[in-house]
Amino acid sequence: MSSRHRALDQFGQNVRKQRAEKGLSQEALADKADLDSTYISGIERGVRNPSLLSIVRIAKALGTDSGSLFQGVKA
Repeated sequence: MSSRHRALDQFGQNVRKQRAEKGLSQEALADKADLDSTYISGIERGVRNPSLLSIVRIAKALGTDSGSLFQGVKA
């Protein structure tokens, strides 16, 4: 697996973990972040490469800073 895929997988796992800790569904997170639930699903599965703006929106919707979503992500 390429480092890009590992980075996307880790980022997605971090989003999923924080979403679950907040008790949010993918749809609820998508609504709070003004994104589509299929986009959130793709991010969590590591198949979507989110834009910077999307990352900021997701972090805000989760009540965290964007840096926490990158925990364990290596280039």
